Amino acid sequence: MCGITGIVRSDSAQIDRELLARMNDAIRHRGPDDDGFYFGDGVGLGMRRLSIIDLKSGHQPIHNSDRTAWIVFNGEIYNYRELRKQLEARGHQFYTDSDTEAIVHAYDEYGTECPRYLRGMFAFAIWDERAKSLFLARDRVGKKPLLYAQLNGQLVFGSEFMALLQHPDVSRDVNYEAIHHYLSFICVPAPLTAYQAIRKLQPGHSLLWKNGEIKLERYWQLDFSHKISINEEEAGERVVDLLRDAVRVRLMSEVPLGAFLSGGIDSSAIVALMAQESSEKVKTFSIGFEEQDFSELHHARRVAEHVGAEHHEFIVRPDAMEILPTLVEHYGEPFADSSAIPSYYVSRETRKYVTVALNGDGGDECFAGYERYAAMNLAQRYAKVLPAVIRNGVIRNVARALPEFQSRANPLRKAQRFLAAASLSPVQRYLRWVSAFDEQAKLNLYSSDFRNETAAFSTIGF
Repeated sequence: MCGITGIVRSDSAQIDRELLARMNDAIRHRGPDDDGFYFGDGVGLGMRRLSIIDLKSGHQPIHNSDRTAWIVFNGEIYNYRELRKQLEARGHQFYTDSDTEAIVHAYDEYGTECPRYLRGMFAFAIWDERAKSLFLARDRVGKKPLLYAQLNGQLVFGSEFMALLQHPDVSRDVNYEAIHHYLSFICVPAPLTAYQAIRKLQPGHSLLWKNGEIKLERYWQLDFSHKISINEEEAGERVVDLLRDAVRVRLMSEVPLGAFLSGGIDSSAIVALMAQESSEKVKTFSIGFEEQDFSELHHARRVAEHVGAEHHEFIVRPDAMEILPTLVEHYGEPFADSSAIPSYYVSRETRKYVTVALNGDGGDECFAGYERYAAMNLAQRYAKVLPAVIRNGVIRNVARALPEFQSRANPLRKAQRFLAAASLSPVQRYLRWVSAFDEQAKLNLYSSDFRNETAAFSTIGF
């Protein structure tokens, strides 16, 4: 994990070096190993580095061959060696062995199309001295954060809110639309943030700043139109091949590397493939709780023993009030996913042993692991089998007449939630099932003033 910051001005005035240093220092925790700056007419770039690749010569900012383009970069490019060979064949000359330099040369070769050639997780900024422009880009699924604010001909950017909020012209006024949507999603959806002045660069997007104006472009979108015809066995083999390749490229590191292991399918699959692809014992890390009902250490332990991992277990007593200030500072805006607390604890303990850790995040989204995906499929069948008059009349009224069930595991509660939304349109139905507060609940919660402030906003749009 690294961090980047920067300021550009359309009037070419000198950047306040002390201000940029404060912005950079606000994200020191993201990159404790090194920092670096670039200053030119109307531009300042800053960077905090956690060294993983090319420890000796990877100091940033990094420049192109004639020093007309400078980059600060957070992330890791998995195909940088292949990309470098292609660029060298086209005459590019490199002075480091870092993945960062491959990006700036890709920019020289392909311009603002360069993110299409990158395989990895990234957020970067390139200052082009020739065009007097700043180019920002974020990886396809948004693993690396990137925030920005437009301020009277200036663009201020950074990896975290605390960096941007060091700038005296960045307003802390609250974005009411963001809070309105947050209450549905328990996070603030991009490109909004909790601050009116600050925006998120969306995943799979780039931003080009020039002469005080910005141009946003989507360079990637998941394409579901191309189908393949294979049976279940072939699909399973293909999934394992893809996962194996994804794990293999992520083992590229010059520092100690390990994995979070919960004992579930996702993290267990990652650890098993790591064990097969690595020449050394995999270091695995799990947390448990004193309350046995919430602890799954025994599952993780069995997996670790099966693959011969060097396994580490930590028993924690969660204290949300103790770590809440730290979480609030680093998230920078409302975020209510309860996984933030165990994730913090396992990350804190794991960092004592390794610098990089893989995990199984995203498995449920990729392989339809959540109950709501099965419910969406069931609702489609439900709508075909029963006439609307029965669904929307008799059955819905019966569901409404049932008492409220508090336990999430109660089958009657699940049936009630299903029937209440099953006859809605697919978008409305899915929103109902993922929302912490539905629209009516939010209106009941709001004051009259806040209700008026948010009346024009529709969460369906997100």
